[in-house]
Amino acid sequence: MGSDTGNPDETPIHDVKLDPFWMSTFEVTWDIFEPFLYKDYEVTQSIGSIPAEVDAITRPTKPYLDMTFGMGKENHPALAMTQYNAIQFCKWLYIRTGIFYRLPTEAEWEYAARAGKQSAYFFGDDPVKLDQFAWFKDNSDDKTHEVGKKEPNPWGLYDIYGNVAEWTYDQYVDNYSVFAGKVSDNPVVTPETLYPHSIRGGSFVDEAVDLRSAARLASDPAWKQIDPQIPKSNWWMPEAPFIGIRLVRPAIAPSKEEIEAYYDKKPIEDY
Repeated sequence: MGSDTGNPDETPIHDVKLDPFWMSTFEVTWDIFEPFLYKDYEVTQSIGSIPAEVDAITRPTKPYLDMTFGMGKENHPALAMTQYNAIQFCKWLYIRTGIFYRLPTEAEWEYAARAGKQSAYFFGDDPVKLDQFAWFKDNSDDKTHEVGKKEPNPWGLYDIYGNVAEWTYDQYVDNYSVFAGKVSDNPVVTPETLYPHSIRGGSFVDEAVDLRSAARLASDPAWKQIDPQIPKSNWWMPEAPFIGIRLVRPAIAPSKEEIEAYYDKKPIEDY
């Protein structure tokens, strides 16, 4: 994990050992995110009544902007949610399905993106082939695109680079020195403050260099700058139309108590 030829926050290169997991083939789209966002919409799209446990889920405040930013909804990645919003979406899925879903850790994300390769991209070090696999600054026309329209990486993951960048669970730290010189077992920097968190994969607005497997981005309070609420919204980042989510399902599900602890952390107020 990491790189010694990229940015300082990607150093040092270090070894990681991970428990097995599944990762979603596509970035989460509005098609599945919208029923979570709007209870009335979920009701109209459901067969039968909504179970009481689902009905009790805390949902995002309805956004005051068009959160698609005019880029498209059907089969397009959901975007501009906060990390808290993304985790609550996972909770909604869990109540709906009985299956534990969560955000990937940084280590899991990079492992999946690399698909067994140690090069800058899963297809090599030269970004000349990136157009085959990713929507980024050179080819996106400054907007998101339907998921799955480019070629997948060798492990079948579409848009792992570009389209929208993707939340991880980790607190962003400015280097990997804490993991240096050892094999880290399922490493994660558990978030304890609201900023910054680690975001991976680059997006439709980013240069090729920012789509490398090891490249990292730190969340920024400026992404809520136009939010008129005081305190700022727990749910939306109206100036971050380049962020979305991809989910993980661990092969070995945690205990009910661990699941509840993951989902039920209170949001940190953002002034």
